[in-house]
Amino acid sequence: MITFQTSLGDIKIELNFDKAPVTAKNFEQYAKDGFYNGTIFHRVIKGFMAQGGGFASGMDEKESGESIENEANNGLSNKRGTLAMARTQDPHSASAQFFINLTDNDFLDFKNETVQGWGYCVFGEVVEGMDIVDKMTLVETGRFGFHDDVPKDEIIINDTIVE
Repeated sequence: MITFQTSLGDIKIELNFDKAPVTAKNFEQYAKDGFYNGTIFHRVIKGFMAQGGGFASGMDEKESGESIENEANNGLSNKRGTLAMARTQDPHSASAQFFINLTDNDFLDFKNETVQGWGYCVFGEVVEGMDIVDKMTLVETGRFGFHDDVPKDEIIINDTIVE
């Protein structure tokens, strides 16, 4: 269990080590190392997802570790309340950034091992605090530099507790 103590309240996350062992271990290690402390949810799109894990306050990008293998072909679906890894166009480029699905986003699921079909790896789910995640969508968003959908009032992960 991992708890994010955010500026809006606590979010408790259960990781799925059975279906996404590499991804869950990677996320847990970032959490144990305190990497997420002081980071913000830098992209929030109502009816879609809330993304975090890559930027400190002021949209200051954090240096993350090596990319991990995409485990999206694990049978888990991008349903409301699940956590998945964010990545670039390269299917195997995820490192520290993640997102919480705000609705069922089945179109993000694994379809096949092509660049377009890999999908986004689900590795955990919010077990407590979805009301806090939903509060994120009430914060006004806008453009910040090259980034869209950035909350104008920062939503900060103040502390991370790994149990």
